[in-house]
Amino acid sequence: MNSILSWRLGLRALILLALLLFVVFWWAPKGKAELRVSSEHYMIELEILADGLQHPWSMVFLSDDEMLVTERTGQLRRILKGRLLEEPVAGVPEVAVVGQGGLLEVLAHPDFAENAWLYLSFAEETQEGLTTSVVRGRYASGVLSDLEPIFSARPASAGGRHFAGRMVFDHQGYLYIAIGDRGEMQRAQIGQDHAGKVVRLFEDGRIPPDNPFLGNAEFDDAIFTWGHRNPQGMLVHPETGEVWLSEHGPRGGDEINRLLAGANYGWPKVTHGIDYTGLPISQFTQLPGMQHPEWHWTPSIAPSGLIFYDQAEFPLWQGQFLSGALRERLISRLSVKASADEEGSLQEEERLLQGFAQRIRDLRLGRDGHIWLLTDENPGQVVRLRRVEALE
Repeated sequence: MNSILSWRLGLRALILLALLLFVVFWWAPKGKAELRVSSEHYMIELEILADGLQHPWSMVFLSDDEMLVTERTGQLRRILKGRLLEEPVAGVPEVAVVGQGGLLEVLAHPDFAENAWLYLSFAEETQEGLTTSVVRGRYASGVLSDLEPIFSARPASAGGRHFAGRMVFDHQGYLYIAIGDRGEMQRAQIGQDHAGKVVRLFEDGRIPPDNPFLGNAEFDDAIFTWGHRNPQGMLVHPETGEVWLSEHGPRGGDEINRLLAGANYGWPKVTHGIDYTGLPISQFTQLPGMQHPEWHWTPSIAPSGLIFYDQAEFPLWQGQFLSGALRERLISRLSVKASADEEGSLQEEERLLQGFAQRIRDLRLGRDGHIWLLTDENPGQVVRLRRVEALE
C-alpha cells in the first residue's frame, strides 16, 4: 500500500512539474530567451518576439523600429519597437482565403525609404476563378494607399492549392514573382499559362525588353523560367545577383534551383518525387534541355523561406544557404560544393531546430544581422535566433 501511495505521489509531482514547465515556456515575457537548442557548432537561443498571429506567411523589415508580417487570413500586421500592434494595416486589398491561399508575400521596394512602395502578393477571386495577384501601394504609419495592380496570373482556375507568391527584386531592380502550378501539374509546361512559372517585370508591372520569351508566340512575354511546381522560398544571391528558388515536390523531389533566363526546370516531366498515391509521376529525373536542381530533398521536408547567410553572428555558416521546412519543422543548412556535378552544386550539412517542433514558414536576415523566422501555426510566432556560444 505504501509503495502504491508513493508511486501516485511521484506521478502527481511529475505532472505538476510538466505543467509548470509548460507555463514557464509559453508565458515567459516576450523578447526573452524561450528555448535553447544546440547545433553542430553553436548553442542557439530562440527569442519569441511576437505571438498570437494567424498563420503568418511573410515579413519585411522597414526600419530599425518597424517590421510588417502578413497573416494568411488576410491581415498585414505591424511590429513597432518590438511590440505587435493590435490594429492591422489599413488599405490591404480583399484576399481570397481558400486552402493554401490568402495574403502571402510582403516586399519593400529597394528604394522604399524614398518612395514608400510596398508590394503584396495574394490569392484573388475573379469572375474566372482563383489566381495569384500582386499589387503595390504607398505605405506610411499603418496605412496602405494608392494601390496599383502589378500582375495577375492567367488563367484563373478553381482549387485552393499551389498559389506560391514569393517575390524578390534583383540587383538591377527587376521584380520576380513565383507562381505555382495550382495543383494542375501539366500547366507548368504550357508556355502561355502563368502557372508553374517565374515571371520577371519592371517595378510597375511592365515587361522588360530583354525577357527571354519576348516575341515568342508560344510563351507569355512575362515568363522568365518555367517547369516549376510550388515555389516557397526565393532569394537574390548577394554576390552573384542570381535568383535562387526552393520549391515543393510531391512525395520527394523538393528542390533548390538557380534561375537561368528561359530555363525549363522540368516539372512534371522530370522529378525525384512520386505522387501522393504512391504511383510514379515520371520515370525521369533528368532529360535533355531541362535544368537539374542544385539540391533536392528526398524524402520531402517541404522547404519554405530561403536565405543566403553572410552575417557575423554565426561565422561558420558564412556563404551557406539556410532553408526553413514546413513538414519536417526544421532549418536545413546547405554548403556550396567545391565543384558542381550532375547532382547539383549544394550539399546538406546539418538539420537545425529539430526539437522546435513548429512549421517554419519564412526565414529572413534582419537588419540587426540575426536570423528571423515565422511559424505557420495559429497562434503563430515571430522568432529571432541568437548565438549563445560556440561549441568546442
